[in-house]
Amino acid sequence: MQPDLVRARPSRPQLIRRHLPHTRRRWLALFLAAVLAGGALGVAGVATNAFGMGTLYQRALSKVERMLAGPPPDRATLPTVTVTPPPSPSPTPTSRPAPSGQPAPKPTPRPTPVPRVGIDVDIVANHGPEFAHELRDDWCAPAGVTTALAILGLGPPTDDREREIASRVHEWDSYADSHNGEWGPAAIALALKAYGADGYSIVAYESRADALRGAAKAILQTNSPAILMAWRGAHTWVMTGFKADADPRQFNDARIIGTYIDDPWYPWVSSIWGPSDPPGTFQNNAEMIRNFLPWKRPEGHYPDRDGKFIVVIPTIPRG
Repeated sequence: MQPDLVRARPSRPQLIRRHLPHTRRRWLALFLAAVLAGGALGVAGVATNAFGMGTLYQRALSKVERMLAGPPPDRATLPTVTVTPPPSPSPTPTSRPAPSGQPAPKPTPRPTPVPRVGIDVDIVANHGPEFAHELRDDWCAPAGVTTALAILGLGPPTDDREREIASRVHEWDSYADSHNGEWGPAAIALALKAYGADGYSIVAYESRADALRGAAKAILQTNSPAILMAWRGAHTWVMTGFKADADPRQFNDARIIGTYIDDPWYPWVSSIWGPSDPPGTFQNNAEMIRNFLPWKRPEGHYPDRDGKFIVVIPTIPRG
């Protein structure tokens, strides 16, 4: 999974991705040219991203990796489940008068109403130690998986762990999940399962409000992070908590005011999406509207996802 725009640092020119013809000969030539350029200009230039060399090298390397891997396999994967809003509650039926000569029925006791109060939840008490930054600009998914696993106590968020997860993507990829190959939400869920975080499912919601409410409810029920497919499905956000005007487990119309997010893009800057925020930043409603958008991918149609808000949802409670 690669964001629509490559990363850019505030003090350097921002680079726009250019789509070049995808032929084997051209990309092999580009790869060899990148290797030769790295040798001629010095490894330090690539390592420090001088003049954007590191970014260009990573992009060329990523394209060559995809070409060598071939097209994504057309195999079954985890389904995308569409959730529709729950219906409005039916009015309480009125009691009918007892037949003549019969004793009046005893009234049914009404349950004590649950108070509607605002809540503020974050399952990560101290943000930072759990965070994994994406080492390449197309590794937001393995970085998000690494972060989620660290939150769940299933391994440290090290660079080596992220590289290992990224290297295993072809165990989980499929055309239905990502027409480009590499990472899609199903591959994310399968990677989490492979490392001990079972029970994640891919859920599509008709509205942003329903998606955030569903993610918030799942976080409360499982004490586990949810993963939002941000930037029209091109990017991974790890959602660790939220603020709401009511408990979504008790109120189907609870309004999510904002979310606590670990963004693997941090500390980079996108020329479309702007600066990224430190781990655990509270993203208010305006930021969610700007970043959490309906799925729309340039590589083709996804009948179960197009136009919907996609969340990788935890379903199994943990201690």
